[in-house]
Amino acid sequence: MSAAPDVATKPFTIALVDDYDVVLLGLAHMLDDFRDRLVVAEIDANAPLDEPIDVVLYDAFAQPESGHAQIGELVRNPRARHVVVYTWNFHPELIESASAQGVHGYLSKTLTASELVAALEAVNSGQIVVSDSPARARSAEELDWPGKQEGITDRESEILALITQGKSNAAVAELTYLSPNTVKSHIRSVYRKIGASSRTQAVLWGVEHGFTPDHRRIERWVGGQDGGAHHEAPVDDTSG
Repeated sequence: MSAAPDVATKPFTIALVDDYDVVLLGLAHMLDDFRDRLVVAEIDANAPLDEPIDVVLYDAFAQPESGHAQIGELVRNPRARHVVVYTWNFHPELIESASAQGVHGYLSKTLTASELVAALEAVNSGQIVVSDSPARARSAEELDWPGKQEGITDRESEILALITQGKSNAAVAELTYLSPNTVKSHIRSVYRKIGASSRTQAVLWGVEHGFTPDHRRIERWVGGQDGGAHHEAPVDDTSG
């Protein structure tokens, strides 16, 4: 009879999935104070993928197109009991696509650590949790992203990551659901902060400062074999 409370309070396991080390480590650090409620079971791309995970938290940083493909594959992975998308982008089409893929949560990066953990616990208990669409607020301060130490914002970081991957401005706008002018404004701001005067310089700076994704992290979950990153030639269409 005494076993029931232990079962009820047993920490749930969580895997953090993203292509960027700094993003994953920042998120893991954010959860450090809640080890009595959850166990971060996996953040290493080379870790064995043997045991089921209660909640797979998919950080959508610089991977917005994955909402139409990789998220569904995560949901179908038998190791993932629940899949949650973690993002700042709450465009209705992205939420609808993720929901159609079968995710169990769509959570905002503006949530505090305690709010995030509470939402993840609700998902683990069987609830579907979708955050309210946030205002244009910054991501939670505890989080990290490439270029944060250089004063690059979370939005600017994602855009620089996408152009480092070889995306054109038009592709970035389409993937992030931002207007072309907003994308150009973010790129100009990044250029000022990193001292770049061309797209090629910005891409080279991005490659040297952690903006190149390690696709093995996601591909090990969705069954991909090719861990190599593929880059298109940068297109200098910043117009400023």
